[in-house]
This record gives sequence, structure tokens and C-alpha cells, in this order.
Amino acid sequence: MFKKITGIVFLLWPVLLIAQQRGRARDFGIQIGVMPTGKLNSITDVAGVRVGHTTLHKGTSIRTGVTVIIPHEGNLFQQKVPAAVYTGNGFGKLAGSTQINELGNLETPIALTNTLNVSTAMDALIGYTLQQKENEKISSVNAVAGETNDGFLNDIRGRHLTKEDVLSALNNADTAMVEEGAVGAGTGTVCFGFKGGIGSSSRKLPASLGGYTIGVLVQSNFGGVLQIDGISVGETLGKFSFSNQLLNNVDGSCMIVLATDAPIDHRNLLRLAKRAMLGLGKTGGIASNGSGDYVIAFSTATDLRIAHEEKNKVVNRPLLENDEMSPLFMATIEATEEAIINSLFAAKTITGKEGNTAEALPLNRVLPLLNRTKTREK
Repeated sequence: MFKKITGIVFLLWPVLLIAQQRGRARDFGIQIGVMPTGKLNSITDVAGVRVGHTTLHKGTSIRTGVTVIIPHEGNLFQQKVPAAVYTGNGFGKLAGSTQINELGNLETPIALTNTLNVSTAMDALIGYTLQQKENEKISSVNAVAGETNDGFLNDIRGRHLTKEDVLSALNNADTAMVEEGAVGAGTGTVCFGFKGGIGSSSRKLPASLGGYTIGVLVQSNFGGVLQIDGISVGETLGKFSFSNQLLNNVDGSCMIVLATDAPIDHRNLLRLAKRAMLGLGKTGGIASNGSGDYVIAFSTATDLRIAHEEKNKVVNRPLLENDEMSPLFMATIEATEEAIINSLFAAKTITGKEGNTAEALPLNRVLPLLNRTKTREK
């Protein structure tokens, strides 16, 4: 009997050990969806896209930050990219969204932060754009800044983010795999009652379907009944929205940024953005009354860039046919779902304002549940 028990402990020890670590879903063998990922499984798999963070984790009550997404390495104001914004639920503050949908393009990097620092992020983006070469004479900048409310962990009324913090994120942005979890704009967020944060994922279509890449980055801060790869984890753990008074507040928001190199303009980018909300739904999110759930989608296709001063009165740009959009829809849904799950898997327990604590998703309980369910399915 002793030998059998020892053997069982020996076999389980690696599982128990790895469950205490943090990582991405695929680090633990959880593969969401059926489409192949890009090389990094990150929004930065879309060539030219850069991401930068500034994380503020100071004292006992400052738990916030900023995350920026830059579509290409050139002067974005002079070479704008096609873009669209879809509002899943509009209880939020997404500056710049109306001009994006009116003109169909994006002319500044995207900044994500907390609710009361949107104006700070806008101010930094405007300054960043004005100081760029060739922009000396411009007098209007459509700065794009979104938010989620991190007031449970962060002294949000203190508005601790500075312009310098945003500029640091912009200047340090790179094309490496995105750092995930409680970093940047995800430092103080809560998702499904657990610690949320920044997550990213990508999908790469086969050559027969165009070979295009879809990349997604999320700032997760919302509620519902957590599902991971179709398994109702939140229900099994007994921790889900409206299960008790502590978890009745499901409001918070989810910012989703979607990048692709597919040659699609505002119209089909808007269609693509709508599918990202299906990915959020697959994780169990409910887009509650007080949740600001927005998708910002843009294309990096070089042939579709819009010059600030277009010389041609009539332009003819190559666009993907509507019939070719379905694979991109599926890729968007899968990448959004996985990005949200990655934000949960990577995030560590954080204690902040007034001693409030957001516990990390308990992987030591979740992984056996996922593995056991999959085994039964086989």
C-alpha cells in the first residue's frame, strides 16, 4: 500500500508543482480552438505591430498602468491604417471612437489604462504625435484611449498615471511576445472574480485561405460564469456572478484590440470586430449593464494605408472579397477567447487599495478539472 501511494504522489508531483506556476494556457496543455497560432501566439505576430507597458505597483494602493498598441513603425498620422470600433456594451470611455467609425481609419497608437486616466493617455498621445517629424503643421489629432475601471485594487481617484508613464510605454514598445497578466493596463483588473489582466493570442490562416494573421490583445476586467475551452470552470469552483453578495458586481469592462494583415477596410473590420464579442461570450462573459466592452480593429495591409494628404481624388485599393471573410471570423473568435484565458492564467494574486485582494485563478484546481473532463470526452 505504501509503495502504491508513493507512486501516486510521485506521478502527481510535477502536476502539483506546475500548477503553482503561472503561464499561458498552452504552457499547461490547454489548446483553445482548432486553428494554428502564429509563431508567438501574440498580437505582435501581425508584422509591424508593437506593444508597450508601464506598470505602476507602488505602496499599498497604487495598482494601475498603461498598455499601448502601435500598428506600424512609421508615422501613423501620415500613414493612417483602416480601422473600426464595435461597441458590445457602451458603459465605458473610448476616446476617439466616433472619428474612427466616421472616417474608417486610425491615426494614433491605441492606449489602454484606467477610467480616470483616459485624459492623461490622450494628452500623451497628442504630444507624441505632434512631436513627430512631418507633423509640425497639424492642428487636429484623434487620440484613441480606452479604459477599464480598476478601482477595487487601485486608488483610482488619485489618478496616478502620468504623461511620462504613457510616453515610456510608447518609447519602449516592441514586437516581442506581449507580457501578460497583472502588467500595464491590466495591473489592477479583476475578471470572473479572479485576477484579470492583459492577455494576447493569434491565429495564422493556411496559405490556401490567404495566409493572413489575426492578433488579439485584451484588457480583461469583467464578469460572468467562467468557461475554459467549453468547460464551466466558474460553476464547478462555485465562484461566478450572482452566486453570492461578494460577487454580485459583474461590472468592469473588457477592451479588445484586434490586428490583422488581411487587406480589409472599415466595413469588413467592423464585421470582424463583432466576432470578437463571440469570443468573449465563449469565456462566459455576459457584457453586463455596467461593463464597457469595446473592440478596436485595424488592418496593417500596406496597400490600404491612407496618406494624410492624399494626392489622388479617386483611390483604388485591393480588398478581400466578402466570401473570404469567414476564416478570419473564426480566427478572431478563437484568438479572443484564448487571449482572455491567457490573461487569467498569467495573472498573479494582487492585494491593493484598502487591503482588497484579487486571487489568481487557482490552476491547481482548474488544471485537474480540465484534464479530467477531456479524459472523459475521449
